[in-house]
Amino acid sequence: MRRNIVHEGARSLTYAIREIVSIAQQFERAGLEITWENIGDPVQKGEGIAPWIRNIMQDVMNEDAAWGYCDTVGVRAAREFLADEVNKRGGAQVTENDIIFFNGIGDAVAKVYGFLRREARVIGPTPAYSTHSSAEAAHSGYEHLTYELDPYNNWLPDLDDLRMKVKYNDSIAGILLLNPDNPTGAAYPREVLEEMVAIAADNDLFMIADEIYTHIVYNGYRTQHLSEVIGDVCGVVMRGVSKEVPWPGARCGWIEVLNRDRDDIFHTYVESLVAAKRLEVCSTTAPQLAIPRIMSDERYPEHLARRSGIFEARAREAYEALKDIDGIRVNLPQGAFYMTVLFEDGALHKGQHLEIENRQARDTVEHMVDGTPGDRRFVYYLLGATGICAVPLTGFCCTRDGFRITLLESDDTRRKWMLDTLADAIREYVAS
Repeated sequence: MRRNIVHEGARSLTYAIREIVSIAQQFERAGLEITWENIGDPVQKGEGIAPWIRNIMQDVMNEDAAWGYCDTVGVRAAREFLADEVNKRGGAQVTENDIIFFNGIGDAVAKVYGFLRREARVIGPTPAYSTHSSAEAAHSGYEHLTYELDPYNNWLPDLDDLRMKVKYNDSIAGILLLNPDNPTGAAYPREVLEEMVAIAADNDLFMIADEIYTHIVYNGYRTQHLSEVIGDVCGVVMRGVSKEVPWPGARCGWIEVLNRDRDDIFHTYVESLVAAKRLEVCSTTAPQLAIPRIMSDERYPEHLARRSGIFEARAREAYEALKDIDGIRVNLPQGAFYMTVLFEDGALHKGQHLEIENRQARDTVEHMVDGTPGDRRFVYYLLGATGICAVPLTGFCCTRDGFRITLLESDDTRRKWMLDTLADAIREYVAS
């Protein structure tokens, strides 16, 4: 073309969680049944929707308002309800004007990073959730900036690493955290959150917290919302219905803007997000109408507790199945519904393989792994040999080798088969 129309950050828009699907589909065409451990969709993995939640949604859809536009920033009753929920916690206080709805957290992520000044960088964790790392890298045109999560300390942030990187890189304007974390399943204790807030305060930064899994915490761990510990620091908290209702197909998320008026620059930035929403008119109306009714229902706390109990049991099941295998390290998840399996240094080399009975699948793997190092090689062999589709850890903006699985399979027999088969595959591969 006469002019190069490609954005500087276009090559940063990668999403390993979905990209592995196109690879797995090649094995489907070879006749393998795929066990999809790549995507965090509870509904796809067999979780039923509570009948009382279904009934609420049916009532909403019988109302004419559910079929029309809503206010640009969202349904007022939903924003008032969510603002009240924030204020009940103590800490930073908000109004309904500090709640802004988006078409899912993915939409919020695109706007939050996309409307930052290009030179303003946000440092995030590694391993990183691909939506955040890709969006931040794309907005800047450079590689995503990261601080380390420590697998030898339950995947908690290496605060010294974060502190030094912030100190010596004055392009950093914000700190991102995911709590509970995806892909590691770590839940951050209050003291860790307070120290991250202190780093932000000392360096005049704002904070972004992805709290989509904030009500899925278990195994005796507790955590806090960022609003409870943020003090006077400016912040953006991302929430949604996709994981805790669960309702991923609703594409309904929102941000809580904390301390908007503490800084004129931050206030102007938030106003730019609202202006961007006006160009879209509004986000999806029906799920917003349902939120106050679902979350204020007396059955909702029990609903959250029951689901956390389910994931606690599955986390322990996965941990017990994998913890004693030579060559890997696993931590007991504390929240969300994922487990990260880390290959120890020296456990992987180019000559390793798994036996693959299906000839077409074997030929496909052998073509794919030519020149492919580390965890991707293992993930491709795992797919060809077993049909289990996991996500390589290096796909999460990470230099460590490993992979992520979910804790979502609802069929007990199939979940046990998956874990046993995975354990056998790791042993065979590391020993080969």
